[in-house]
Amino acid sequence: MPRSYPKESGPAKVPRVSPPRFIPAYDAPERPRDRALLFVVRGLDVLVAEQGESVRIPTGAELPALAAEAHFLGMLEDVDCYAVALSKDTEPPTGLKLVPARSLYNRVDEALFGVTGRALAIAEWDSTHRFCGRCGQPTVLVPGERARRCPACRTPFYPRISPAVIVLITHGDSMLLARNANFPEPFFSTLAGFVDAGESLEETVAREVKEEVGVELKNLRYFGSQPWPFGRSLMVGFTAEYAGGDIRVDGQEIAEAKWFTIDNLPRIPPRMSIARQLIDSFIAQVKARNTPG
Repeated sequence: MPRSYPKESGPAKVPRVSPPRFIPAYDAPERPRDRALLFVVRGLDVLVAEQGESVRIPTGAELPALAAEAHFLGMLEDVDCYAVALSKDTEPPTGLKLVPARSLYNRVDEALFGVTGRALAIAEWDSTHRFCGRCGQPTVLVPGERARRCPACRTPFYPRISPAVIVLITHGDSMLLARNANFPEPFFSTLAGFVDAGESLEETVAREVKEEVGVELKNLRYFGSQPWPFGRSLMVGFTAEYAGGDIRVDGQEIAEAKWFTIDNLPRIPPRMSIARQLIDSFIAQVKARNTPG
């Protein structure tokens, strides 16, 4: 499953449980939207104000007409957040520009980047489900939940999420990393792929690994998960141990795959990504078991 990451150096931290900075909600509160962050999106682009190297999400006060029809996402700390789609024939207002949401990676903090990803998904869902896919009638919003419903045939439409697996394969003190043929830059990451209909997550891991690098696995264990807006996916992370087989890359998605130890790592994904969290967790384990005492 192709993904790309911007360059970044320095160790990543394995995520710790902490109070959430963002609290999701559905029904908009009865208060002005002037202070609210307004995530205006078009496809995978988001409207921002650029100030040198920094970026800023506009507020409802700057775009009152769009704010009035936006979907409430929840609260980022004590600030309301809304999402709305910008039509293709509407030019961005003066002082604001559409940029790829991916470009906000490492330019904003993790919580704000996460809300941006949520906004992309909600705006797309709202735009693509205005009419019923079964009978063609206009749909209406359902109070109290994130849904649109057809008033004629009662078919509900919810935001779609595509589950995907991502796995770090280890063998002693080595880890198997691969370079995707579609990566714009030559770096190595963990293996990943989308879940097929009728598959369990465990079956997906086994299939993707066999298809992409040809090896067998054992001791598959759940690691954690991460929403990933580029592909509307939920990345479900696993670790597994090598059980046998020679590396044979598919030559289509995977250009090369190799075993690496922690002292000869290639360029790897940046912080925030679950791929990096998997790698850093294994590095910490290797260092701990190889430290005397």
